[in-house]
Amino acid sequence: MPSCVLAYSGGLDTSVILGWLQDEGYEVHAVYVDLGQPCEDREAIRQKAIDCGAVSSRVVDAQEEMCRDFAFPVLQWQAKYESIYLLGTSIARPIISKICLEVAREVGADAYAHGATGKGNDQCRFQLAAEALDPDVKMIAPWRIKKFRDLFPGRTAMIDYCKDKNIEVKASIAKPFSSDENCLHISYEAGELEDLMFNGVENVDFGMTVSPQDAPDEIEKLTIGFESGVPVTVNGENCSPLQVVLKLNEIGGRNGVGRIDMVENRFVGMKSRGVYEAPGMTILYDALMILEQLTLDRDLVHLRDQLSSVVAESVYYGFWYAAKMDALLAFIKQAMINVTGEVHLKLYKGNIMVDGRTSPNSLYDEGIATMEGGGSYDQDDAEGFLRIQGLPLRVQGRITPRDY
Repeated sequence: MPSCVLAYSGGLDTSVILGWLQDEGYEVHAVYVDLGQPCEDREAIRQKAIDCGAVSSRVVDAQEEMCRDFAFPVLQWQAKYESIYLLGTSIARPIISKICLEVAREVGADAYAHGATGKGNDQCRFQLAAEALDPDVKMIAPWRIKKFRDLFPGRTAMIDYCKDKNIEVKASIAKPFSSDENCLHISYEAGELEDLMFNGVENVDFGMTVSPQDAPDEIEKLTIGFESGVPVTVNGENCSPLQVVLKLNEIGGRNGVGRIDMVENRFVGMKSRGVYEAPGMTILYDALMILEQLTLDRDLVHLRDQLSSVVAESVYYGFWYAAKMDALLAFIKQAMINVTGEVHLKLYKGNIMVDGRTSPNSLYDEGIATMEGGGSYDQDDAEGFLRIQGLPLRVQGRITPRDY
């Protein structure tokens, strides 16, 4: 029999896909990649796949790896898709594909299957990552197969299928929102959110954050330490990458930090509306930017900012395992070498305010920057500087006079 690895969540869609793949003649190896999804019984999920007929099932905890090797390099780039989205779902997909393909190699599976729809971005991320890592892999995306869609035109048919197969699922016909959660963030889309006049930030039942209005009426102070652009301490305590994210999720969440509501341009060409919360990563983006202001050379930070949108698009579209990303990740590692220090913040009702910053590699020189008399900057030097800078403007002005 042919065999395949299924990126498995234990929910309605992948439970149905597991059964359907068996009906199609596949031996199925289920892989649940633990990226910090909601509190679930991981062993129960693993066993459920076996009970549903999978020939093997495993849970792989990749939270630390995702924070260290995927989320933090994107953070260093200050990469935000369309200036606002912190890419929490996008970052997760290439590591899921990587782990599923490692399992496929181990068990000798012929194919890799996932439950992403044919309308969304995740199908791109799963498949492009898989094809880069294993160019000969056979991809099975049931939602892009007409035979599958004809069998399951809606959730009612999927629930009925599970009943017939004695597959336990916690699902109902009504589904107000579709959500995806990992340790970095939670995303919400579909259902009532497809109405652009529906206020998502006020009406979604958020899982990580309180409303800013309900946050404490007093400021909470916070200190984050970085080494070469990597966050390593929270309030003076050494932390692993995952511990940093989890601690800041808790701190930011109780202060109402990190909610956004946006209409974004999907890779497949349509616009879609998404609501996101990412308290810990929102804090880290601000904190690192504050430290970079001390430690990064002007031309270097400007170059990084010019390329930041390129990184965000590459991650969002699914081109993590591409030559361009390899080069960009090498660049940012070198660029961040001197970004070491501490950032002191104040959090208050969804706001992040700088309270101080310090670095052994600071390029800020008070003696040069001071507006007081004296100091080490000779203002006479600016005369020649500006004459040279203005030379092409003076020449152009004589040739093409401007109205004013």
